[in-house]
Amino acid sequence: MKKLSLRTAAFALFATLASGAAHADYPARPIQLIVPWAAGGGTDSVARFLASGLERELGQPVNVINRPGAGGVIGHTAIARARPDGYTIGLATAELATYHWMKTSPTSYKDMQAISQVNFDAASFSVKADSPWQDVNAAFAAIKSEPGKYKLSGIPAGAAYHLALARALSDAEIDPRSVVVVPSQGAAPGFQELAAGGVHMVTSAVPEGKSMRDAGLIKTLAVISDKRLDAYPDIPTIGEATGRELSAGTWRGLIGPKGMPEEAVARLAEAARKVTASQEFNELMGKAGFGVKWSDPQAFAAFMAESDATSGELIQQLELVR
Repeated sequence: MKKLSLRTAAFALFATLASGAAHADYPARPIQLIVPWAAGGGTDSVARFLASGLERELGQPVNVINRPGAGGVIGHTAIARARPDGYTIGLATAELATYHWMKTSPTSYKDMQAISQVNFDAASFSVKADSPWQDVNAAFAAIKSEPGKYKLSGIPAGAAYHLALARALSDAEIDPRSVVVVPSQGAAPGFQELAAGGVHMVTSAVPEGKSMRDAGLIKTLAVISDKRLDAYPDIPTIGEATGRELSAGTWRGLIGPKGMPEEAVARLAEAARKVTASQEFNELMGKAGFGVKWSDPQAFAAFMAESDATSGELIQQLELVR
């Protein structure tokens, strides 16, 4: 018994040392980066920009794996259920803060290890070029005076940009249910419907409306941000337009499954910090119209918790779930 105990103890010590060495050498093999959305979309673009930079910083391939479906639920769930060894991570999006509130999935930020936020994109508010609304105040006054008349598109109900507009309406003391949502799978069909006169407004990332703005078919009245966007300095902020400051939109950030080694989390977060500070990454993101924002694991975890709470309040206020 004594010999068995000593052998067991020796094996345990060896396993501990081996595990520590493996963590110290992290990463020792390629990493999978799960993207919960389809190839070719905005999140996929951000993921590929990020993966390229992470490869240089980590010295290992970072392979982007698209797992789209069910509004991002499939991919986010795959991240949460991955082996927590640091070799399968993911790029979370703001929709993670809505699933359990919308009762589409129990998956939430609580199932994830926060690594670092890498992006924030403010929502914008656009109308048809010949709309009588010349500014946000005029639009909001019309919505308040005739609740249920005006239609919004460019998003599914409860998506990040819908919630951003709902916050802006609430701040203006307007019931956010006053706007009727005509769901669309993305901004492109929403803008087509706007140009055709089927809806009255679209909320989206600013770059998503660029081609329509350039063609003179729509006008963007405001960006829901605390400062004007460098790439679109002509578009006023919601604060400039209404006197009520607000920053709301969508976000993306590196996450992994709960239980990841601390060394792996720290290594990934530091690598992401260097990538997001690089000139190449900022040029790629800027050219594509994406905002850059980095935060450490603790700050990102707190941000996701806040985003979750805010989303829950708005979803309940909008009565999206009965």
